Amino acid sequence: MGLGGCIILIAVGAILTFATDWHMQGVNLDLVGVILMIVGLIGVTTFSSIARRRRVVVPPTTSTVVEERRRDGYSDGYGM
Repeated sequence: MGLGGCIILIAVGAILTFATDWHMQGVNLDLVGVILMIVGLIGVTTFSSIARRRRVVVPPTTSTVVEERRRDGYSDGYGM
C-alpha cells in the first residue's frame, strides 16, 4: 500500500469517527474509524521509513580532464 492508500485510510477513518452518526447493530463505527486512522498512521510511518532507506546518496564524481596533444606542424591535417 502506498502513501496515497494510507492517507485515504486516515481520511475514511476520520469521516467514520467524527462526521457520521450512523448506528449499526453489532458494529461500533467510531471504533472502526479509530482503527482505520491508526492503521493509516502506521502505514505512513512505515512507508516514510522505507522511502528514507531507499534513497541512495551518490558521491559527486570527479571530472576527468582530457588533454589534447597537438603535433608539430600543421594541425588541420592537409599539410599546407
